[in-house]
Amino acid sequence: MSRLAELVKNGKKVRFVRARRGELIYITECGFEFRVPCSDMGDGVFLPEDRAALFMRWIRKELEAAEAVGA
Repeated sequence: MSRLAELVKNGKKVRFVRARRGELIYITECGFEFRVPCSDMGDGVFLPEDRAALFMRWIRKELEAAEAVGA
């Protein structure tokens, strides 16, 4: 199973950690940290804790960036 699927499957959660430089920083249950740019928020509601599946777009971007630098 792909890394993305593992991070979001079975109702897993993400938790808000901090905001910095125009980004909301969230962390998955397994400790993977990712950013949500405030410019992407639109009129969305970003809760302190939510379903990881709702954040797949940003988790995928962070995974791709990590793979590009060989992390």
